Amino acid sequence: MLKQQLNLKLSQKLSPQQIQLMKLIQLPTQAFEQRIKQELEENPALEDGKSEAQDEYEQYEEDYEHTNEREDDGNETIETEIDVDEYLSDDEIPSYRLQANNYSPDDDEKQVPYAAGTSFTQFLKTQLSTIRFDEIEEQIADFLVGSIDESGYLRRELQDVVDDLAFTQNVYTDEATVEKVLKKVQDLDPAGVGARSLQECLVLQLDRKEHSRPVQLAQDILERSFEHFSKKHYSKLLNRHDISEDDLRDAIEVISHLNPKPGGAYSGNTRIVEHVIPDFTIKIADGDLELSLNGRNAPQMHISRDYSDMLKGYKESKEKTREQKDAVMFIKQKLDAAKWFIEAIKQRQQTLMVTMSSIMNYQKEYFLTGDERNLRPMILKDIADEIEMDVSTVSRVANSKYVDTPYGTKLIKEFFSESMKNDQGEDVSTREIKKILEMSIEEEDKKKPLTDEKLAKVLKGKGYPIARRTVAKYREQLDIPVARLRKEI
Repeated sequence: MLKQQLNLKLSQKLSPQQIQLMKLIQLPTQAFEQRIKQELEENPALEDGKSEAQDEYEQYEEDYEHTNEREDDGNETIETEIDVDEYLSDDEIPSYRLQANNYSPDDDEKQVPYAAGTSFTQFLKTQLSTIRFDEIEEQIADFLVGSIDESGYLRRELQDVVDDLAFTQNVYTDEATVEKVLKKVQDLDPAGVGARSLQECLVLQLDRKEHSRPVQLAQDILERSFEHFSKKHYSKLLNRHDISEDDLRDAIEVISHLNPKPGGAYSGNTRIVEHVIPDFTIKIADGDLELSLNGRNAPQMHISRDYSDMLKGYKESKEKTREQKDAVMFIKQKLDAAKWFIEAIKQRQQTLMVTMSSIMNYQKEYFLTGDERNLRPMILKDIADEIEMDVSTVSRVANSKYVDTPYGTKLIKEFFSESMKNDQGEDVSTREIKKILEMSIEEEDKKKPLTDEKLAKVLKGKGYPIARRTVAKYREQLDIPVARLRKEI
């Protein structure tokens, strides 16, 4: 059975302008510059402060009378009530000429040139031309080189290569022939290229070294006891190969200088390296902190004089035709859009400064010392409550912005952390605990590295009572291996 009923409810909705402002706040410096360029292209009424064609800035006010449309006796007429004076100013000196810009001159666009490097595959194919192959072998070698990944490995079974050669290249061969060609490919530079496993990669590199005793021992260990070596079962290696600790130490030293990713030096040549531009700068002056916003986040935007002249011409004309009214309606739309964008930039600038200033003051002790142990526990709500803004606004600022500090360029969200209680009942940052854990691991005896359980006892002795599972979680977040893999002989 269908029923109809009325409900009253209050709901909060964001206006399109508020949504776009939130998107502007979220953008880092480089993306923000691209957004400004896009707006300048789409709105001819908006121009930036670098334009040489601008001599005046005709300031206009916010609201205007809406256009009324009506139909009468089948004849459509348009009555457009426009107070043009609201969009024009009698000031001879434009407002933007009176504005002070105290930001640094890094507003200038600086593009980092990138060298066009040779790709890893091209590098290998160039070397193939120096090796003598018959027609079939040449096709196989070319296919194998094309199958090598950016790390330098051939991560495919030879039978799969044989099948693909038949289906895609119309080349019929067998595994023995493919392996014969692969051996020649493995003679290419860099050493270790074309390996099918880490073990084979390291052995191929040792084959090119001078066969001294440490090198021969290292090769023997990799070929016969790779699993024991990878798991650092040193006692089993000593017994199995009947060697001394000094011999094993020398062999490990040789292996440690090998490259597990031989293609790594070449694979990055064609990539564009991400260039981080700090959005803020924090400096220490006379024992106090100074915060500044990157000048690129404070562009000088103003209204096109041509559009202001159009409004003046409309105001001065005695007879206002329909075409003129339509043009003025279009001008009003673009002017309002331009005005909103200018105001949004100012609000973005203010929001960034207020938020970062609050974060800087909250973590003042850290920014003065650079010691991560001085980082206070801080969550998004702490800053949001202090600046009386929404948590989502603080999140947008923190997640995508960088700050240049005396201790390096940092991602702002790295300053946020949960809190834990120490043995004295005080709130301490989880970042502080991670730093203590990292220092404890650095100070351990590498011959007998501490297990997670022992590390938990060490931290408890230092006043941080945390569980073994928590230690394991923090250790993994710090990208530190388990005790067995930290062992040294």
